[in-house]
Amino acid sequence: MSNQHLASVRKWYPKALTSIDTVNRLLDTIERELGLKPHQLMHADSMCCDDVNAIQYPPRAYEMLGPFHLGGLDGFPFAGITGMNAFAHHVPEDGAVLVFYAPHIGVTKDGTIGEIHRFGQSKNSGCCGAASAAVGKLLKNEIIAGAVTDLDYQQNTIEQIFLQQAERIKAASNKIFEATEVMYEAIDNRIEALVKETNYPCKYVLLVGAVFINGDKDMGSFCQYKKFDCLNLETGERKNMLNEYYL
Repeated sequence: MSNQHLASVRKWYPKALTSIDTVNRLLDTIERELGLKPHQLMHADSMCCDDVNAIQYPPRAYEMLGPFHLGGLDGFPFAGITGMNAFAHHVPEDGAVLVFYAPHIGVTKDGTIGEIHRFGQSKNSGCCGAASAAVGKLLKNEIIAGAVTDLDYQQNTIEQIFLQQAERIKAASNKIFEATEVMYEAIDNRIEALVKETNYPCKYVLLVGAVFINGDKDMGSFCQYKKFDCLNLETGERKNMLNEYYL
């Protein structure tokens, strides 16, 4: 049913496609441009551990090897350098690394952003719940700079990320939308840093950054790509492949 609800999602994300279509386009582009098939791709994702992402994970993504999960709450790569290095050791020598990373956000059938109707529940709930909670705390000025605890390390980290962009989020017409943009940028920066510190036994590293969009229980999921870069480790060349992806 995903395609019939695409208009609601595109009110917020004009280039969004169903998650099934995004994976099909991704794998087709890689095979067409690089000559690599899904079984040659070692796949890591950095996505929120919310159960809805597991429920709505695109089935064709499992044609790749993996995924190795780098992400915790709202998709920040909490697995860090150890996780990235562990994943790098699993890559086929004749293949490539593909790292997909995305914060997630809900959009309902009527276009309401920041929540979804989940299975077995009578009312909508927040999505991403961690991001919504952090935004709520930010608006109440309850986040203390540097306050990161062992008991709630991941949530506290998200709070600190939002605190650094407090004026931007508070000034936005839609706070949860803007906070998700902030989160994407934080994830993108961290992934780039981790990749620079990692050695991969292959020719290509593919970095795919996006916002993953959850729909209501009978809507499926959607995705809007923000980055699709191919790093050639032999030549040092970096190519933006979004144009090829959108062909």
